[in-house]
Amino acid sequence: MLSYAIRRILILIPTLLGVSIIVFLMLHLTPGDPAELLLGERATDEALHQIREHLGLNEPLYVQYGMFLKRLMKGDLGETIWTRQKVWVEVKQRFPATIELAVTALFIACLFGVTLGIISATRQYSIFDYVSMLGALTGVSMPIFWLGLVFMLIFSVNLGWLPLSARLSVDVDLQVITNIYTLDALLTRNWVALKDALWHLIMPAVTLSTIPMAIIARMTRSAMLEVLRQDYIKTAKAKGLSQFKVVFKHGLRNALIPVVTTIGLQFGVTLGGAILTESIFAWPGVGKWMYDAVTQRDYMVIQGGTLFIAALFILINLCVDILYAIINPRISVR
Repeated sequence: MLSYAIRRILILIPTLLGVSIIVFLMLHLTPGDPAELLLGERATDEALHQIREHLGLNEPLYVQYGMFLKRLMKGDLGETIWTRQKVWVEVKQRFPATIELAVTALFIACLFGVTLGIISATRQYSIFDYVSMLGALTGVSMPIFWLGLVFMLIFSVNLGWLPLSARLSVDVDLQVITNIYTLDALLTRNWVALKDALWHLIMPAVTLSTIPMAIIARMTRSAMLEVLRQDYIKTAKAKGLSQFKVVFKHGLRNALIPVVTTIGLQFGVTLGGAILTESIFAWPGVGKWMYDAVTQRDYMVIQGGTLFIAALFILINLCVDILYAIINPRISVR
């Protein structure tokens, strides 16, 4: 198990190297001059030359990429063009908001997705099965940005039930410890702030959870149907075991392998989907930060943010692979 985990961690290096090359080339092949974007169209040639020298834009592409890798090996993701802050500092400031949103969305997706999948599998071809799978298909088909706007129109503008944006109301005080507002409210026992933070979190989290929920529900149903047709399930029923034990003790545990894989992958997809969700709801996380960087052509932010999310995605997949052996000890990892 340990050697397998070490090998998977070592794979992180060439994978991130490939991601960095692709991102670097794509950014530099796009039209436009970041120096002109930073200084404006009326900037003098001297000022443009100075900013290009400072950012290394006058060097050949391979030299610029080498400079980027050299900084990366030192743990330096560079400086943002607009704020002149370290990229890693801004990632640390914004990532707690993103992880709070993504974890909440994935929790909602797992809770309802797995439940709907189990019930649909045990009641195959029933009205509930048809309705839930139709809902799952609809959830996969709806774009996040469109669904978010619909939710805002219904629940904020028309009904006034939920706030439009932000993470906390202006008139609510909270002592920030981890920058994850719900956790900080629990740690400080600030129940007013906890309620307000959850109230702000509901709409973007539900919006972000729709696609993962639909995929998890469909995968759980398929895996459970395959397991429930096995001979050992028929034997368990013949022994007189209750439906609950047959489904959850014998069926669900063996069906969890593909489901866990799907959940792990969907967590990475959720982090990527947070870019749209955070932009719609003005959620101050990494996704909104990277979206602004794209519009402003801030190369360092795009490179650093993409590498950070790629590394996180690979680590999530590693954790999922290790969970296989925990869920089903019959799986040998070599």
